[in-house]
Amino acid sequence: MAVDGATGGVSGMADSLRFTSYVVRGRWFMVFASMLIMSAAGATYIFGIYSKDIKSSLGYDQQTLNTLGFFKDLGANIGVISGLIAEVTPPWVVLAIGAGMNLFGYLMIYLAITGRTAKPRFWQMCLYICIGADSQSFANTGSLVTCVKNFPESRGVVLGLLKGFVGLSGAIFTQLFYAFYGDDSKSLVLLIAWLPAAISILFIPTIRIMKPIPGSGKSELKVFYYFLYVSLVLAGYLMVAIIVHNSVTLPRQAYDASAAVILIILFLPLIIVFRVELKSWLRNQELHGLTIEKQSTPAAPQPLPKVSLSEETKIMKTGWGRVVEVFRGPGRGEDFSILQALVSLDMMILFIATICGIGGTLTAIDNMGQIGESLGYPQRTIGTFVSLISIWNYLGRVVAGFCSEIFLTRYRFPRTLVLTLVLLLSCVGHLLIAFGLPGSLYVASVIIGFCFGAQWPLVFAIISELFGLKYYSTLYNFGAVASPVGSYLLNVKVAGQLYDREAEKQRAAGLATAVAAKAGGKDLTCIGVKCFRLSFLIVTAVTLFGVLVSLMLVLRTREFYKSDIYAKFREGAAANGEETQMVPVAENSAGGATTTTDGERRIKNESSEQTRETR
Repeated sequence: MAVDGATGGVSGMADSLRFTSYVVRGRWFMVFASMLIMSAAGATYIFGIYSKDIKSSLGYDQQTLNTLGFFKDLGANIGVISGLIAEVTPPWVVLAIGAGMNLFGYLMIYLAITGRTAKPRFWQMCLYICIGADSQSFANTGSLVTCVKNFPESRGVVLGLLKGFVGLSGAIFTQLFYAFYGDDSKSLVLLIAWLPAAISILFIPTIRIMKPIPGSGKSELKVFYYFLYVSLVLAGYLMVAIIVHNSVTLPRQAYDASAAVILIILFLPLIIVFRVELKSWLRNQELHGLTIEKQSTPAAPQPLPKVSLSEETKIMKTGWGRVVEVFRGPGRGEDFSILQALVSLDMMILFIATICGIGGTLTAIDNMGQIGESLGYPQRTIGTFVSLISIWNYLGRVVAGFCSEIFLTRYRFPRTLVLTLVLLLSCVGHLLIAFGLPGSLYVASVIIGFCFGAQWPLVFAIISELFGLKYYSTLYNFGAVASPVGSYLLNVKVAGQLYDREAEKQRAAGLATAVAAKAGGKDLTCIGVKCFRLSFLIVTAVTLFGVLVSLMLVLRTREFYKSDIYAKFREGAAANGEETQMVPVAENSAGGATTTTDGERRIKNESSEQTRETR
């Protein structure tokens, strides 16, 4: 009896360990890990909170600060290097590099603004923030791009959900830093230095490429909706926490409790992962030994017919013909090479539209602190604007991702047209900032945050749909390059210069105070609606131009989006090179045949996955 009990206990423990390994190595735990990585990968979106500390500590004027913001945007979106690295290495290498860059870049900024190191030169600060922000592209490439490849039939949903957590990360960081460091905004930089790096390192073993399961789009979508509900709960709680924080003065214990609630909600998806994988595990145990593998007999290869080369084909065999063939991409939806995609007219049109749209909304986000200051809002209220942008940034991402996927699959509504409508809506937010009506900045922050967030999953999904997934790691990051280009043109060259020009006029007229910096330079402050009026009228005009350019892409791709663009992912296992078919012999409770499960396929292919990871 004792021996039997001991044997049963050992067997039960072994089963528990096997199930734990099954869950941790599963695709849904990988999604959960990616959500946590993304929830800590949006430090660039709260630049408006600690930019004032950089400006005052280092004595920068507004144009200099905006130039620093440009290098922040440059680093966050120049991810071509991370994409190229991801083409030849597994995702864990990309995540490890990103974690090291994040820790180094932001830690050096923290040491500089707290005076723990000698005052760095401006180019050094630009380098630090560029390196720190570039870690965001490594996190996106390592986890988000991997998830898109693992769930190709739900790419819009995946992009919307994971990019949504990036949008929420600003509000999450804000609440956590109140609990960890109180009102010391300089310590916020320290938090964003160590926390994202720690999370990436913790979940590195779980992020990897897995073979997609053909025809599983509907079942996957159901699980993604559960994740969406949790993220909505988190967004709602953050909204309430922000309102309470800006309405009353709370003790430190309240912030600690709020941070604990946020962490609990962030880990709630583990319950969903456990339930989904438990069902798969139990079903697999029931079918074990009852499923017969039937090797499909491949048909004898038929000899290819001999076709004489036409004159056109003979010409293509020449050197010039081969050059033309390199640049001539396949049909939309097929796998383009990197060069073919980059020289494609569709990519150029999308790139220009993204420069106009992202550049304008990013200009508003990066200058929100100075916009609120110029309109007379207190610092606490400016923090509210930044948090509102973060939450509506999240909502824009999930709404654009989920709704565009629904519209596309059910009604063949082009994703390119959704992008055009989002660009048009963002013009309303720019005009509200330009005219500075009383209370309008609350509405503007909501619109700007929503439109900024909505553009990202749309742009990245369009790239994957038009140019394929084979080189998506690189093409994804090329699409993001439009952000720093737009930021430099509209933020640095337009908003920064016009702000400083108006501030100089006010100082000369005695309407504003020029505060001497601690070391070199001048901290120019501009007060009034005129500080950003002309800037955002120009931004509005540029965004309207982006709307027109985007309409060109809508017209060019209208026939493509009328077709079933996901059909090739539902053709079955044979289309993916799987010759083994599973013959169902067991009956389920409803009397129907039981087919192969995700768990069965995972166990069969586990050794091959390990081999790929090793390579």
